[in-house]
Amino acid sequence: MTKTSPIPSQTPVSWLYSLWKFSRPHTIIGTSLSVLALFLLAIAATGYPVNLVSLGHFLGAWIACLCGNVYIVGLNQLEDIAIDTVNKPDLPLAAKEFTLSQGRWIVGVTGVLALGIAGGLGSWLLLMVAVSLVIGTAYSLPPIRLKRFPFLAALCIFTVRGVVVNLGLFLHFSAQFGGEMRINAPVWALTAFVVVFTVAIAIFKDVPDIDGDRQYNITTFTILLGKSTIFQIARAIITLCYLGMIVAGLGGLPGVNPVLMVASHLVLLGLLWWRSQNVDLEVKTEIASFYQFIWKLFFLEYLVFPVISLLA
Repeated sequence: MTKTSPIPSQTPVSWLYSLWKFSRPHTIIGTSLSVLALFLLAIAATGYPVNLVSLGHFLGAWIACLCGNVYIVGLNQLEDIAIDTVNKPDLPLAAKEFTLSQGRWIVGVTGVLALGIAGGLGSWLLLMVAVSLVIGTAYSLPPIRLKRFPFLAALCIFTVRGVVVNLGLFLHFSAQFGGEMRINAPVWALTAFVVVFTVAIAIFKDVPDIDGDRQYNITTFTILLGKSTIFQIARAIITLCYLGMIVAGLGGLPGVNPVLMVASHLVLLGLLWWRSQNVDLEVKTEIASFYQFIWKLFFLEYLVFPVISLLA
């Protein structure tokens, strides 16, 4: 039988590094920034002070969301070990840095922690985390395994990232800070932006993984339409996001600083088109690099938008 124990040379530091890779750092950063952004937007809407109480609410929601994040991405890796040996051989399960048993324990513990912490902090946060975990489970776990179907896979990603997380977190923080239980204009604008932007992420994320997906019969938009077409579509979608924000700023969206709204999104739109020039779609490292750049633009929106709201 094949041994399932950790590799003998594994140290606490190397184990923690493997856990960091297992958590998919770009998703951890995205989750962290979304919690921070919605916290600040709720502060701007309610006028609640930034003090130890409000920071405690932020910290609790952040930890619950991080645990949920690790559960979702970890479950996906548990079900995709064979595919990841082709597409992402450096991930801990594919690289045998973690055993299958270790992966299951991490996923189980983080899932329980996410629900337990959220349940102790508020009903809106618990609802948000629970819905996210259900969708994340349906995305990866047989027999449902929605990731097999391109449209449903994309729907899962932008529903969680765009709708459930943004609206759920804002309502949670608003409830804790004594604000009105309604979604204001800046949050609707950010949610619309993230929903559409996440469509681009959802369809482009499979471009670097086309070889393994084809080998294991995972149908993706990249396989159906080709890398070049998906590249052009993803860039067009993100361009539409920025143009929408520019138009909203020019149209006087309430609750934001219109000058900063327009100027910041013009700069980000310029960065997108500058970086997208000369990407060689036949070189996997260039595709992966551009995919990470898209995530950086996603991160920047969660930093920019609270600022233009707080400075309104």
